[in-house]
Amino acid sequence: MSSCFTDLAQQYIEGEWRQGTGSWDIIDFNPYDGEKLASITIATVDEVDDAYRAAARAQRDWGGTNPYTRRVLFEKVLRLVEEREDEITEMIIAELGGTRMKARFEMHLAKEFLREAAQLALRCEGRFLPSPIDGKENRLYRLPVGVVGVISPFNFPFLLSIKPVAAALALGNAVVLKPHQDTPITGGTLIAKLFEDAGLAPGLLNVLLTDIAEIGDAFIEHPVPKVISFTGSDKVGRHIATVCAAQLKRSVLELGGNSALVVLDDADIDYAVDAAVFSRYVDQGQVCMAANRVLVDRSVTEEFTKKFVAKVRTLKTGDPRDPQTVIGPVINSLQANAISAAIDQAVAEGATVLVRGGANDNLVEPSVLTDVPSGSSLLHKEIFGPVALLVPFDGEEDAVRIVNDSPYGLSGAVHTADIERGVAFAKRIDTGMFHVNDGTIHDEPLVPFGGEKNSGIGRLNGETTLDAFTTLKWISVQHRRSEFPF
Repeated sequence: MSSCFTDLAQQYIEGEWRQGTGSWDIIDFNPYDGEKLASITIATVDEVDDAYRAAARAQRDWGGTNPYTRRVLFEKVLRLVEEREDEITEMIIAELGGTRMKARFEMHLAKEFLREAAQLALRCEGRFLPSPIDGKENRLYRLPVGVVGVISPFNFPFLLSIKPVAAALALGNAVVLKPHQDTPITGGTLIAKLFEDAGLAPGLLNVLLTDIAEIGDAFIEHPVPKVISFTGSDKVGRHIATVCAAQLKRSVLELGGNSALVVLDDADIDYAVDAAVFSRYVDQGQVCMAANRVLVDRSVTEEFTKKFVAKVRTLKTGDPRDPQTVIGPVINSLQANAISAAIDQAVAEGATVLVRGGANDNLVEPSVLTDVPSGSSLLHKEIFGPVALLVPFDGEEDAVRIVNDSPYGLSGAVHTADIERGVAFAKRIDTGMFHVNDGTIHDEPLVPFGGEKNSGIGRLNGETTLDAFTTLKWISVQHRRSEFPF
């Protein structure tokens, strides 16, 4: 397994695998057992410039390539992913501690988005628009923006890198990708290898393994990229948006969340428990759409809480390679310590502990808290770990108020026996996405994905991807002689 990582522990620039020129290394660890997977000499500002310049050169021809030709490339990448699926799955498990179930879920979605990218190549349609001027023809062309910079996170590194990378390439752009430093291979150079083996021309996809401690804002300030696509924390996203705005550069930001799963008084309690447990604890709770808060109508709180706690106690924590494991390690010790600190804070504020999971290095067992004071900051921020907050409410109005009392607005769910009641409830919630009688964690190729408030700017998937990675150009043609006033 370690050879899979060491072979890819390099920068990938203009079709060449090369060492970074930085003075220090990123060490890639398995968060479960601490095994050193790879050591990578980081890229510097010089490599950032090399990658963007290479992308700009390569894009000139790629943007004019027949879209059917581009489609064939993504079909090849998809076949390679299918052929190497077992190997990639093991790499995901090793590099980020994702459970086998989570890795398979990630692989399934990645393949779906590759299928969509193949079709996306054919969807840059132009239009003819009428003109009030006689003899004038208005043509509207949808063109690639040029070069896109992608910054991806650690929690779903393969999926959340390949989704924007494939879409941007399919639409005729070139890409420079900077994966998270905790997942440099599965979120970065593994994807470069797949596209290289599929025959992508040199320079169209470049991968930089580096850290802001070395390059600062060079990745987002560079003059070549026209769009920066970022998935990660709202703190970093806010900074990226500020830098991009100062340069009149477009940013697409998928940021954090504080999603709520709401259980109304007529809900199927057993089903709602299953949905809530999955929505909170999948991937150790390290999901932006995870149900940080589980809101339950007071009339069914006792029944729901009893069943929820019982199910949580059955979740196995341990080796992510074990198919029976539901809770694997969090990504690093900083995250593990932050989760423990959040629980301690809640207890100090007067919360009741229903389940207190232990911690062993990066393994953090699931916890369940209730009676968290309404003024607690924990109810308003993202807890990126296996901690559920149970919050009772008194009727729908109270539920709407509590759900919306958050700086975030990414996802959410409501459970009810009346579907239209659920839809009406969902419309009142300030989020980009909301689900009736389901979990809070969903992503589909054709449906706009993104949030409101501190959860981001812009959307990806389907038609919204066209808006993210292309630009519109108006070309008019005058078939008669115009008359000018002078």
